[in-house]
Amino acid sequence: MPVDTQTKVAVIGLGYIGLPTAALIARSGMPVLGVDVSPHVVETVNSGRIHIEEVDLDGLVQGVVSRGLLRASLTVEEADVFVIAVPTPVSADHAPDISYVLAAARTIAPVLRPGNVVILESTSPVGTTEAMRDELQKMRPDIRMPGLPGNGAEVAIAYCPERVLPGRILIELVNNDRCIGGITPRCARKALGFYRQFVRGECITTTARSAEMVKLVENSYRDVNIAFANELSVIADGMGIDVWDVIRLANRHPRVNILQPGPGVGGHCIAVDPWFIVHGDPVNSRIIRTAREVNEAKTDYVIEQASKLIDSLPDAEIACLGLAFKPNIDDFRESPAVKVARRLVDRYGRRVKLVEPYAKGLPMEFAGTPAELIDIDDAIERCPVFVVLVDHDMFKSVPLDERADKLVYDSRGIWPDQPHPTLPEPLRKAG
Repeated sequence: MPVDTQTKVAVIGLGYIGLPTAALIARSGMPVLGVDVSPHVVETVNSGRIHIEEVDLDGLVQGVVSRGLLRASLTVEEADVFVIAVPTPVSADHAPDISYVLAAARTIAPVLRPGNVVILESTSPVGTTEAMRDELQKMRPDIRMPGLPGNGAEVAIAYCPERVLPGRILIELVNNDRCIGGITPRCARKALGFYRQFVRGECITTTARSAEMVKLVENSYRDVNIAFANELSVIADGMGIDVWDVIRLANRHPRVNILQPGPGVGGHCIAVDPWFIVHGDPVNSRIIRTAREVNEAKTDYVIEQASKLIDSLPDAEIACLGLAFKPNIDDFRESPAVKVARRLVDRYGRRVKLVEPYAKGLPMEFAGTPAELIDIDDAIERCPVFVVLVDHDMFKSVPLDERADKLVYDSRGIWPDQPHPTLPEPLRKAG
């Protein structure tokens, strides 16, 4: 589909999804204004640099900024298409917080015009797109919004969630299929026409509420499957069985594909989104709730098992390997590795050293603590105890002869050849 280079796009929120999305739209030839509440983010993007780590994003942003196709601002301007990509966190009691979405709606309301398209991409509980519509209608009673009583709508409003993997965001934003949910079928068609200009994957239309549920279901499915692996790892530990060997052999069955266990589940999506479903129907979401509880409990289990190992070698320095929520990225959102490391720092103080090759400094969770960030070579030289929390490629590359004398708790199974000293049976194989 030919790109309409006259279409002006405003992307609200320049975070892990908003900035790559804005840059890709700009690369297609449409002029893009990125709007963010952070002066630092705006200044960084306008200088052609990036404030997040993502493969190939730096070169893309530098290119579209230098060509005048992408610029950033603290204030929104008139546009033809508004794409909202702001956070949707959960509260301490797991209730979804859509205040950032509604604030974004209030931000664009003054510059909204008949004929505009408004697309929400933030992962949201069912009904959020309609709540955003209602907020816009309240702010702009002079413009007819879709799905409400009255004559034809003057603005199209739709929901289109991202479904990308950190480290592959630019590839997957273009190539993955997109689920586009309109408040009305006309809204869906309008949004479809926009996405077809820069998405190569198939774009499939549905209702806004169905599209919202699709995103939550995708991440809940992953969470449930990870919970099975994490629960299995705890059971195997108690039986003195190598869980990694069990999973490897079970997965040779043609219809079995067990995921890999770890210290929990992290990231803004999988660790958060299932709670949106639970909050929407707490009575019937029993498996989804249990999966969340299993994965959260796995983090506590890893802390206690690692502590038993550490206590067997008093006064030794401890290297926690990895803080990101998944390998080979710098994203620490909801990271179980951060939670484990922080608890170990609280328990063992300055004995704990943190190794995170994708961090220039310690995450804010370690502010005011004696934790120290060191590199893997220092850890090998200084620390007799290793606690593996993230399966970064850099850690996998450490050969046996550099770690053979280490006391290792490996929550990721990256070193199957690691010798295990004489320990209580459940600690011989960490899971």
